[in-house]
Amino acid sequence: MKKRKFLNTLVCLGLSTTMLCGCGTSSVSESSQATPENPMILSLAHGLSESHTVHIAMTEFAEEVKEKTDGRIEIKIYPNGQLGSENENMEQLQAGVLSMTKVSAPGLATYTEAYNVFGLPYIFTDTVDFYDVMDSQGMQDFFLSTGKDGYVTLTYYTSGARSFYTKGKPIRTPDDLKGLKIRVQDMKSQTDMLSYLGGTPVAMSYGEVYTALQTGIIDGTENNETALSTGKHGEICKFFSVDEHAMIPDVMIMSEKVWSRISKQDQEIILEAARHSTNSHKTLWNDAIEQAVHEAESMGVEFIYDVDKDAFRKATEPMIESYTEQYLDVKTMLDVIETARKEK
Repeated sequence: MKKRKFLNTLVCLGLSTTMLCGCGTSSVSESSQATPENPMILSLAHGLSESHTVHIAMTEFAEEVKEKTDGRIEIKIYPNGQLGSENENMEQLQAGVLSMTKVSAPGLATYTEAYNVFGLPYIFTDTVDFYDVMDSQGMQDFFLSTGKDGYVTLTYYTSGARSFYTKGKPIRTPDDLKGLKIRVQDMKSQTDMLSYLGGTPVAMSYGEVYTALQTGIIDGTENNETALSTGKHGEICKFFSVDEHAMIPDVMIMSEKVWSRISKQDQEIILEAARHSTNSHKTLWNDAIEQAVHEAESMGVEFIYDVDKDAFRKATEPMIESYTEQYLDVKTMLDVIETARKEK
């Protein structure tokens, strides 16, 4: 079924060897050949809704690229998983039949080991540190260095700080997680993290979480505050413990096969528009978090701030040491992060 869906997408995109980049739409294959009358059309697929802050930021990105290239490059966005799941979109991008997609950064670790870093706990000290590092020149250089792996990263979008929220009791120390079944993302770094903290990790898709909480399959989960309101998790979980154990960015990536067909001048326009969309998203995200907290409190959710973060950091230090020993590129990325801090 998955293979059939993938092949259907290839037919829809109509790219094959000619690199046509819009679903059912012919376009030139190189930006240097593009004109307003015959533009280069780039496809951008993701699984988020049109109301999501990342989709709104991507829409602004597409509009700026079209404006600054005088209509020579158009970006067609396919939201709501129209072209498949995140993993399927990644396969399509690697094949060069999809121009761009949005993925959770640790999901790229399959292709580039350094991306394991973004799934590790307490890599960033706070939101300011996160933005300082992610906006640094060193990080931008890294983003564009993965062409050999089949893609380049154009920019990132914050998805906030992830914290634990539960039904029965608040989580103030790692000991409070013992005996609890906690949903985590289906990523090795996330299941490892919860094991180090003493809980029982249960990997499942986001769409399954509400029912799993409701039926008692899990005792809690972890995410940012918006999940309480948009996902209605606040109807069940009444304790949101602000431990902020991870800040996992989303990243917007482009196929290297497509990127190499864009002129240097147009690449700069795309990168500048991408950075502008990231800055715009920061404001959108802050507003979304503020609204989510207000809605969650109206549901009766209690926000727990007296969390022993030092205890969580100490419990996960051996995990970070293990990853740096296992993956050489993880240590290199941690050095990039530390250099960015020193240069700030």
